[in-house]
Formats: sequence, C-alpha cells, structure tokens
Amino acid sequence: MQVRVVQRLAEVAPALWNSLEGTDNPFLRHEFLNALEAHGCVRPDTGWQPAHLLLEADGRLLAAAPAYLKGHSWGEFVFDWSWAEAHARSGLPYYPKLIVAAPFSPVTGPRILLAPGVAAETAVPMLAAAARQLVSDNGFSSAHWLFPDSALAERLQDAGYVLRTGCQFHWENRGYRDFDDFLSTFSSKKRKNLRQERRRVEAAGVEFEWLHGDEVGDHDWSVFERFYRSTFLAYGNEPVFDAAFFRALGDGLGDRLLLVLARLEGKTVAGALFLRSSDTLYGRYWGSSVELSGLHFETCYYQGIDYCIRHGLKRFEPGAQGEHKVARGFLPTPTHSAHWIRDPRLRQAIEDFLGRERQYLDGYMDNLRARSPFRRED
Repeated sequence: MQVRVVQRLAEVAPALWNSLEGTDNPFLRHEFLNALEAHGCVRPDTGWQPAHLLLEADGRLLAAAPAYLKGHSWGEFVFDWSWAEAHARSGLPYYPKLIVAAPFSPVTGPRILLAPGVAAETAVPMLAAAARQLVSDNGFSSAHWLFPDSALAERLQDAGYVLRTGCQFHWENRGYRDFDDFLSTFSSKKRKNLRQERRRVEAAGVEFEWLHGDEVGDHDWSVFERFYRSTFLAYGNEPVFDAAFFRALGDGLGDRLLLVLARLEGKTVAGALFLRSSDTLYGRYWGSSVELSGLHFETCYYQGIDYCIRHGLKRFEPGAQGEHKVARGFLPTPTHSAHWIRDPRLRQAIEDFLGRERQYLDGYMDNLRARSPFRRED
C-alpha cells in the first residue's frame, strides 16, 4: 500500500470516488469537490492547492481524503489566526499548511473515505501518517483535519494528533409527527414566541417553494446568487461562488441539493440553499431583498425543521455559530478537529492552549443547554 497525492479531483473517476463509504455526505461527493475546482472556487492562486490523498494497492483505490495546501485560513471555520501569529513571532512561516476538509463547509463528516471491505484500522493510520510526512518533507508548518466525525477524531488522536473541540447548534428529530408536535415539547413561553415569528411571515403573505437541484432554472439561480452575494458582502466576506457553480452543483447533486424560495406577491424575495444526506439536512447560504421580521428564521430554520420531519431525517445542521438558534430548538453540539504542528515547541504550546480552551467550551455548552426551550422532565 502507498499514498499518492493528486492535484485535481478530475484524475479520479466520479463513479470510483462516489463508490467509497462516506460519500453519502454531499460535501464529500465528487460532484461537490470537483465543482469547486472546475469553477475556480479552489485554486492555487487564491490560496487553495488541491492535494488529495489516495491510498492505493496494486492499482486499486482503498481510501481517499480530500486535502488542500492553504496559503491562508479563510473558508475553514476552525479559527487558527493566533497560531499563525505565534509562528510569525517565532520566525517561522505558518503558510502553507495542509488541511483535510470539505472547503467552505463546516459540517461533520468522515473525511477518510473507504472502499468497501477496507478497515478504518488500516486506512486511518496510513493516511494520518502520510499527511504528517507530506508536511515534514516539504517544510510545511502543520496538518489539520477539520470537522471529522467523533470516531475518526479518536483514531487521529491515537495517530499522534491533538484534538480541538468546537461548538455548533444542531437539531435532532425525536420522532416528531409534525411541526406542532415538535413545538409541544417547548415551554409555553418559548412556544408562543416561535409561533408569533411564524405568524408574522405568514400574515405578510410569504409563500415558500422547495426545489431539487436539477429543478432550479437559470433565472432562480441568478436571483439566488444575488441574495448570496449581498449577504456575504454585508458581513465583509468575499463571495466565492457564482450562478454557474450553483447550477453545476444542482445538476450534479440532483435531489441531494435543495433550494427553498420565498415569494411575495409573485416575486422571489428570499432564498436558502440546503444539501442533504440520507439522514441529515445541512443549511448553507441564504439571502433576501426585503426586510421582514422573522423571514430569516422561517426560511433558514423552520422550513428546514419542517422538511426534516416530513421526510424522516434525523438531524439538521444549519451552519456554524449562532447562539440565537438555541431558543429555536438547536442545541449545543461539540464538533472536532485534529492538528499536528511540526515545530515541537509550538506544538506543546498549542496543546496546552487547547486543553484550557476545552475546559472553557465545556462550561460554555453547559450554560447554553440550561437555556434550552424544551420543557424540563420531572
């Protein structure tokens, strides 16, 4: 067995990549990752150099990990600016660094994709070691595995990486029959507040339409691109996607991509983009051309919850950050990342920092759970 690095996902046949275990997660499918490269969203001159890791034997693909050499820390959602500053103070370059991740997508996933019959016990240590070796051989600063699932995080820790804990807010389907059944689990005050939010949008006359990716026309993609760009620019972020990328993603992923459009008097006034696996809905981007109280919550959260209930999905991950999600039924959920720093002095300092950060996050999540909208069990 040996590990090979490829700089273009197009070098791997889509059917072969998508036959690997783990590609039920839409952000790890060939359609998503290749579209990022084909449409210039990730490319070397913008600080994203694909360096995908392939574990092979006798010409057979055994496992793979989507990986990139990064010239900055944008688009990762695991914030390490202070680590870059520490390297600079020590006279060491932090970039490029190696990340194993789904770009621009703070969603938990396997990160190492396995061919049928290949054991994680075999593939994970080899790819974990290959990532460190790639860093060492080329004088890079570090290797980072972003948002691995908990099982992979533990294996990476066994392979010499230090774990970092983060926090997101996820919704869990507890077998609800419908949205009212979900609300029945809230305390009366929280239930009343949420219903009022929904009524304001309904009273304004807003109607919603759900479209699968391959059902979205060019006009709707152009409208959604304007929503997406305006939201990113309003928060000082650089929009990297365009309508052509969204269209390619929709055509490639089909019913794994969902666009919900909010219409008022026949005009599209807001939209939100979702991706889904067999059991999880992922909220990604949103935008609006009107100021309407409750429209963001309805479009991005309540429509998604209702979709999960109707289609029997187990979880809804609406994106990174946002304590306001707690009052709407999204509870604090730990996320993980795994890190290896080449310089031993900085490695020890960062490990010490992560230990203190983990204690803080444990208390932070406990505090937020105490503010849950759900009725307390006697």
